[in-house]
Amino acid sequence: MTSKELIKGTLRVIVLKLLAENRRMYGYEMTQRVKDLSGDEIELTFGALYPTLHKLEAEGLVTSKTMMVDNRARKYYSLTSAGDASASKEVKGYFDFTKALSLVLK
Repeated sequence: MTSKELIKGTLRVIVLKLLAENRRMYGYEMTQRVKDLSGDEIELTFGALYPTLHKLEAEGLVTSKTMMVDNRARKYYSLTSAGDASASKEVKGYFDFTKALSLVLK
């Protein structure tokens, strides 16, 4: 299992990347997608995910829409145009950082 501190430090870029690739997702779907993509190494908690989504929404990078699915309300999140631009920039920044960090930790 990956360190909670590492997940906390990368959750924003993870969410932006997921939404950039999938256009629209709900919280549980995000947690399962990350779990699948990471080979069960990364498990996002709702206690970490939803505050990140709310912060991104407050920044105008994400928008949400509640829809009824099987008689249950489900809140879907998607990127705004500013969020789409930010996703590309933040993913690139993440890879630049990990490249530099690899040099430091060698």
